[in-house]
Amino acid sequence: MKFPSRRSLVAAALAATGASAAKADDAPAKLRVVYHLADLEKVNFVLSNMQNHLKGGGGPEKVTLALVVHGPALAAFRRMDGNVAVSGPVAALLAAGVGFHACGNTLKGMKISVGDLLEGFAEVPEGGVVRLAALQGQGWAYLRP
Repeated sequence: MKFPSRRSLVAAALAATGASAAKADDAPAKLRVVYHLADLEKVNFVLSNMQNHLKGGGGPEKVTLALVVHGPALAAFRRMDGNVAVSGPVAALLAAGVGFHACGNTLKGMKISVGDLLEGFAEVPEGGVVRLAALQGQGWAYLRP
């Protein structure tokens, strides 16, 4: 039985590496990241992280971000509160294409509707944690700062 030469094995390995590198360079995948926010005291921190993520990641052309909010943190996004420290960053992130998702269970528990939240929020009727798991199943990276 004749075994392949070391030279032919190296050549085959280089060819395979080049082929997969070429495919990766041809169509770089857009990074998709979902942030999970439930802690009220982390709202400003998470919004700042998301702004930094967009800047450091090359902008909305290279990274897609989403925020899923449930529990006590959702109170910080109420429209009537008028908190500029929250509404300003939310507006900027929304303009950059960030998706904002509010847990339907939390909305019911707080006895408010998605219309009571800042502009741009969509209700997640099945629940925030269900949406988080679904996005992870679709290949989204998960962050919970």
